[in-house]
Amino acid sequence: MKNRIFSLSFLLLFVSVACVNAAKVDTLLVKSPSMNKDVQVVVIAPNDAKTAKKANYPVVYLLHGYGGNAKSWIGIKPNLPEIADQNKIVIVCPDGKNSWYWDSSLNPAYRYETFVSNELVNFVDNHYKTIANPKGRAIMGLSMGGHGALWLAIRHKNIFGAAGSTSGGVDIRPFPKNWEMSKQLGDYETNKQVWDEHTVINQVDKINNGDLALIIDCGEDDFFLKVNKNLHERLLEKKIDHDFITRPGAHNAKYWNNSIDYQLQFFKKFFAR
Repeated sequence: MKNRIFSLSFLLLFVSVACVNAAKVDTLLVKSPSMNKDVQVVVIAPNDAKTAKKANYPVVYLLHGYGGNAKSWIGIKPNLPEIADQNKIVIVCPDGKNSWYWDSSLNPAYRYETFVSNELVNFVDNHYKTIANPKGRAIMGLSMGGHGALWLAIRHKNIFGAAGSTSGGVDIRPFPKNWEMSKQLGDYETNKQVWDEHTVINQVDKINNGDLALIIDCGEDDFFLKVNKNLHERLLEKKIDHDFITRPGAHNAKYWNNSIDYQLQFFKKFFAR
């Protein structure tokens, strides 16, 4: 009987400590002045990320894919709170609609480049004890979000120090009829220059080696494999250091659940520099 009481007391104590240390998952509405609306954002933060005496938390921004939302990543990787605790990082997952994370010239309600790279970053830095410079910020995403993460990091390397893409649509031009891109850019046939200017692979000339820590991966059975290999070759031509990984897998949650572990390990090393 005594042993049972001891075991029960120990279990309750363990659960109590675990709850105290568990990362918080907050679903917030963040104001976007540029779009004049509130944007849903999921923030996964260690328990003291708001109250710590020192601003010492790195931030990883996770971007969802086409058809996703702010809650997509925690659905794919339910143990993100444990990962945030173990790695002492804040994880931020914004709702990017089907924007491809551009500021659309056709739709003033879609200014997600401005929102993520400026408005959201400022909100996070003002509400959490973050490392508020590029050495403490990474951004990654899947599919449309992989494109978005590289698009934003390359164009805002003064904000983000590291970027990752998993199964990313890193060259949009082979897919002109897909995923509502024409709603943001116009149809491809009559707006080829706009499409050329809004595809990640054509942004590479904006960076030099060392500007960003980059990791790119894609499954061998993914329809985006070829464009990812092309981006890899372009980065090699420019002698820009990066990690490039292909593994067995397709364009699905099973692959991304595994891929994010590699990406976060890469960012952990970046933050430790």
